[in-house]
Amino acid sequence: MTAFNAVRFRVKPGRDKDFLDAHLRVERNWPGLRHANIIKTGDHSYCIVAEWSDMDSLAAARPHMVATLDGFRDTLEDLGGGLGLTDPVSGPVVLQLK
Repeated sequence: MTAFNAVRFRVKPGRDKDFLDAHLRVERNWPGLRHANIIKTGDHSYCIVAEWSDMDSLAAARPHMVATLDGFRDTLEDLGGGLGLTDPVSGPVVLQLK
């Protein structure tokens, strides 16, 4: 069953281009990854939303996701509230609407 993950970030002022460029350099042929989009949600705020073929593929890609994060971690600000640099969520699709 299709799965999604979403990760929220806040980028340091002046580092937006570095954040986006880091994602362009990432190998994205991870098994099960269908699509990934970065959306701008506010000033220096972004969210990555990715679609996966299933939860097993998503889970297997977590080491790749962490390695990717390591490549741009220095561009991020702490989100506050004990979250740290990222606010990730993921899960299987339970209802598909068109």
